[in-house]
Amino acid sequence: MAAHCYLNSLLKHSFRQQMPLIAEHILLTFSMKVTVLPFDLMNIGRYGRVNYVLARRIELLEEVKRLQKSLGVPGDASYTCETAGYFFLYQVMSRWEEYISKVKNKGSTLPDVTEVSTFFPFQEYFANAPQPIFKGRSYEEDMEIAEGCFRHIKKIFTQLEEFRASELLRSGLDRSKYLLVKEAKIIAMTCTHAALKRHDLVKLGFKYDNILMEEAAQILEIETFIPLLLQNPQDGFSRLKRWIMIGDHHQLPPVIKNMAFQKYSNMEQSLFTRFVRVGVPTVDLDAQGRARASLCNLYNWRYKNLGNLPHVQLLPEFSTANAGLLYDFQLINVEDFQGVGESEPNPYFYQNLGEAEYVVALFMYMCLLGYPADRISILTTYNGQKHLIRDIINRRCGNNPLIGRPNKVTTVDRFQGQQNDYILLSLVRTRAVGHLRDVRRLVVAMSRARLGLYIFARVSLFQNCFELTPAFSQLTARPLHLHIIPTEPFPTTRKNGERPSHEVQIIKNMPQMANFVYNMYMHLIQTTHHYQQTFLQLPPAMVEESEEVQNQETELETEEETVPAHADSTPSPTDASCSHETPPAQTEVTPAPCEAAAPGAGPDTAPADTE
Repeated sequence: MAAHCYLNSLLKHSFRQQMPLIAEHILLTFSMKVTVLPFDLMNIGRYGRVNYVLARRIELLEEVKRLQKSLGVPGDASYTCETAGYFFLYQVMSRWEEYISKVKNKGSTLPDVTEVSTFFPFQEYFANAPQPIFKGRSYEEDMEIAEGCFRHIKKIFTQLEEFRASELLRSGLDRSKYLLVKEAKIIAMTCTHAALKRHDLVKLGFKYDNILMEEAAQILEIETFIPLLLQNPQDGFSRLKRWIMIGDHHQLPPVIKNMAFQKYSNMEQSLFTRFVRVGVPTVDLDAQGRARASLCNLYNWRYKNLGNLPHVQLLPEFSTANAGLLYDFQLINVEDFQGVGESEPNPYFYQNLGEAEYVVALFMYMCLLGYPADRISILTTYNGQKHLIRDIINRRCGNNPLIGRPNKVTTVDRFQGQQNDYILLSLVRTRAVGHLRDVRRLVVAMSRARLGLYIFARVSLFQNCFELTPAFSQLTARPLHLHIIPTEPFPTTRKNGERPSHEVQIIKNMPQMANFVYNMYMHLIQTTHHYQQTFLQLPPAMVEESEEVQNQETELETEEETVPAHADSTPSPTDASCSHETPPAQTEVTPAPCEAAAPGAGPDTAPADTE
């Protein structure tokens, strides 16, 4: 059980590591919110599992056909799972039992080691296996190999027997119900979907012994109880034997949009948090393996004796510096842009144009250095800023193949339970701290990054907030201007904390960063264009060519010289940071209004935040 926004991430990271240990037909998701996982054969939804079973059945029947051919047995044993079962019983088992009777121990003397391979009845079937199958070194070793071969054959027919029901049930719905009730051993669903489908599950005779609830601290109490009641009692007692709740009550609670229920009814308190508050014994995890040790220091003060797992110190990715950036985490101060800090086009719909442009500029800079865009996520604390950043990305770089889009642009609340290598965080507010004053939201924001965290905020506002002092005292200990190393491409061999061999450049404001990224992009385009012209240059025309052909080539070359170096997809310098008429070499510019992302301009913007 999990919140739907987290279930996909949980399945992706967990089952990618454990799939070699899990039989695929016993894994099933029963939720409309779960998407197809991005690795082979991992559409673990109901109909995805049905399709897998049908495809796997055909593959196994082909193996039965090949085995039948190798044994020289007439007929069509691979027609159905039922005929395959009879073939195994009367043809395969009889040959195996006869083989065992010939090579088993006779009295105190061991049979000749050559008899194990000589009498083995499935030599031809395993002809495509690495040869020789039998090593001939000892009787025990060869017998173990023979028994392993038979286990492989037996597994084929065991799976076909499990898939036999798919031949009798014709509709996909009936097959999916059968898999859910009879075959699936691991079923993933959201608590909301469990509530919606409880009647259907009880009617099907759904049974389970164990429940594992992930992100239990973010689930309402009523949503926590419903998954416990998805089956009928057995002899007056519940079948449920084990209930495991995993969560972090130091992070965000369930979202309650009604303020009266939230504040006066304490409805935002989860059952997990209630258990912790009343003193129910807990097992506390005291080591993290997600982030660098330096990033962990930003939030480990909230926990009791939180350390790091050994791989955080041993793996190269945690000890290597972030290419093109001097620090692995940094707080970047963003002053008013054109005299405006935060804006509120609609009630509680907060935006900050300067921070949004700065965040997108840093994202573009990282991608131009070679960072994969899917390893970067952009987070913010308000829905208004989220929509503004998305608008800017669509205008600046969304369709540019050299840059692309970040993995996600979302709010801190929505990103709870997820992670990414590099996080760019915009705190938006310039007049009041807002709901980041809730330390639980701060912990979530600080703990999403694995390798790099870059925060854009009005430092003078947030550093004076008492609740945020433990984290911001570490952030303000480093320079408040962005320090970049433009000549250091991704990936780098520089160790984290090591003095760079390349020149460090200090970015003092957003217009400077936007102009720098534009010049960097144009230089990259011109370099690539020159390389392509050099690499693809045709050999000189031969003397025998006609004068007409040579004249045509001369005209084509003249036309190429008149074509500008950049294409239509070239991201122009940020309208908020530089004018189109400004020469590329000029760094101090007069900001102009940002045409691409006027705060709160569109009718499609979401209503007030209910984070």
